[in-house]
Amino acid sequence: MIAAFTLGMVGTAAAADIDGQWARGDGNAKVRIGPCGSDICAINTWIKPGTPSEKEGDKLVMSIKPASRGTYAGTVFDPQRDLTYKLIVMVDGDRMTTKGCVVAGLLCKGVEWMRIN
Repeated sequence: MIAAFTLGMVGTAAAADIDGQWARGDGNAKVRIGPCGSDICAINTWIKPGTPSEKEGDKLVMSIKPASRGTYAGTVFDPQRDLTYKLIVMVDGDRMTTKGCVVAGLLCKGVEWMRIN
């Protein structure tokens, strides 16, 4: 779920680009992204059976800010693993790419997402 995302205080207009239901490009997960308190959370709503280390209900807490049109940058906290990652989110219509990095940005993983209804 490291590549899943994420954030902090984001303006309503910016958050609207990210809010919603998303399916991961590999077909192994679906998430709902939306406000949770003063942050934005990505919560697993479906995980392909047999997918190790992820389950429904897992969430990421994102603290990101707009960096440019359709791009957000900041950090994401994974409470299941007690880890914080650097995060870049790029949204283009119904497509989203997330890139999470650890170890001072040396280890990164990107994930493609499609908006679903």
